Amino acid sequence: MRKRRAEKRFIKPDPMYNDILVSKFVNVIMHKGKKSVARSTMYNAFDQIEKRTKKPGLEVFKQAIANVQPIIEVRSRRVGGATYQVPTEVRPERRAALAMRWLKTYSRQRSEKTMSQKLAMELIAASNNEGGAVKKKDDTHKMAEANKAFAHFKW
Repeated sequence: MRKRRAEKRFIKPDPMYNDILVSKFVNVIMHKGKKSVARSTMYNAFDQIEKRTKKPGLEVFKQAIANVQPIIEVRSRRVGGATYQVPTEVRPERRAALAMRWLKTYSRQRSEKTMSQKLAMELIAASNNEGGAVKKKDDTHKMAEANKAFAHFKW
């Protein structure tokens, strides 16, 4: 290998909840570098979650992330001119990253008015094991299950 591995960056915990996961999610939903807007969207979503579910917003958020994290996924692998979808286990950092990305994507697609409402509703749905992001995880798992026959091509 010519180049060395990129060193891992450490993110400061969120100022309000003192949680690294929240601050990572703020970075994921941030648009055009506007972190303060992303933070206020996140906090408003947490307030709405607390009003609707009578549970702490952070608790619902962590449950949603846990429910959306995929355990296995398929990766393309070329073997002798054919491309196989090989099921592989997902590393913990990637699990969280995929979960956050899917939550952002599917909350943006929702029909509520503001982004904080969309985010709140998607997080509530995900914490109850329903919604678009959880469906995406299930689809990923089904795809891996269907391609179990190619597991011996793992690298």
